[in-house]
Amino acid sequence: MSQPKFISEYRMALKAAEAKVTRLEAENAQLKEHVRKLEGQLEAAQRAGKRQAAPFSRGKREPSGRPPGRRSGAEHGRHAHRQTPERVDEELFEELPEACPECGGELEECGESWEQYQEELPEIRALVTRVSGKWARCRGCGRRVRGHHPRQTSDATGAAAAQVGPRALAFACSLHKEHGLSVRKTTATMRELGIRLSPGGLVQAVARIGERCRPTYEALVEAVRQSPVVTGDETGWHVNGDGAWLWIMTTEMVTVYGIREGRGYEEAASLLGADFAGVLVRDGWAIYPKFEEAEHQTCLAHLLRRCREMREVTWGRGREVPNLVERILKDALVLRDHHQAGEVDDGELAIGVVELEARIGRLLARPTILHAGNRRLLKHLDRERAHLFTFLRHPELDVPATNWRAEQGIRPAVMIRKTWGGNATWKGARTQECLMSVCRTGRLQGVDVIGALTKLQCQRHLGLLPGLVLPEPRLDRGG
Repeated sequence: MSQPKFISEYRMALKAAEAKVTRLEAENAQLKEHVRKLEGQLEAAQRAGKRQAAPFSRGKREPSGRPPGRRSGAEHGRHAHRQTPERVDEELFEELPEACPECGGELEECGESWEQYQEELPEIRALVTRVSGKWARCRGCGRRVRGHHPRQTSDATGAAAAQVGPRALAFACSLHKEHGLSVRKTTATMRELGIRLSPGGLVQAVARIGERCRPTYEALVEAVRQSPVVTGDETGWHVNGDGAWLWIMTTEMVTVYGIREGRGYEEAASLLGADFAGVLVRDGWAIYPKFEEAEHQTCLAHLLRRCREMREVTWGRGREVPNLVERILKDALVLRDHHQAGEVDDGELAIGVVELEARIGRLLARPTILHAGNRRLLKHLDRERAHLFTFLRHPELDVPATNWRAEQGIRPAVMIRKTWGGNATWKGARTQECLMSVCRTGRLQGVDVIGALTKLQCQRHLGLLPGLVLPEPRLDRGG
């Protein structure tokens, strides 16, 4: 006898309900495990925030299974001992002992010799130079006239006759503005080198060097504005205890810093120029697209980092979009590497760019995604869609795929900010941006910065930093 229809329907509904309960219980277990992991990460982050020693510790290191030390092979860097010095300033000869130090036996020369080299600092003491001369009077106009030695930085006499030399001031300036020592630590270091210098005297001397470097700074700003590829970034700063922003615009040969009150387009344009028409490599900060005459390359490292962080806090379908985005961006980087290695020609590169853009288009055309993080990522990707593969469309310009140049250039400034916070006045901020730019550019070009600053202080008239090369403009800015 067949069962009534309502009974079969009831049993089917019961089985569906049981299956739904089973699925919900499995999802509930996954969510509980996910919540447990997130609570553990939150607890660890809260503990780390309260830790005074090593606040940025990554925790216990996981063993890699490989033996410690550098790996063998030429691909892992240069493996060598310290090189023999090219110059020897002092010769020492060690006589043989009278007897064997082990048993006291008589020694017999073997005819062999040994050598050892030591690179050592000499005993440090200040070199004091007295510059003197005579006065004369012009028979025509009656004006008093005196000579000026090339090693003098000023003509002051009397109460200001005792001065600190240009090389010592250049070294102190490098310690303070380039390497991040505070004013008091810089003066303490100079005292150990035999130079007595007060904190106030150092600040005034550094300000004078900054004025000497101002023409060089202005020339560097113009060189950046005329460059075909510029990388930009910004970070927080302090002036007189108030919040400010440190901007950086850098190329392969020139780096320019600017300290401004804000983080808007006007502040960026005051450094880069509103009519910049090259390629601007930058992160996703909203003001950069306002440089409408420029081409843009958004930083792929920021996008890859965002995808990785999304996977750490999502599960299941929430990881699908970041995984797809990461795959496309990494394929773009692989295509660049193959082109640079000569394995892909320009035509194949262009076809590859079209395929990558098509994959981005298909990803953005997907149906509405419920996960909020994925929606935000796709919205950002849609906004930056035209700027993802500029580094592939202009291989002749060697456009970086990330803003690593600006990140590297901003690190010393972040160290300075952590050491002594910022500048006490806006006049000091102007000196800071000027000297950091000159020193950083000098290092990029292999210039002896201390020697160049020494020569600059001895010039009678304002000029550019000796030895610095200003790249020729390669942009057609006409019309």
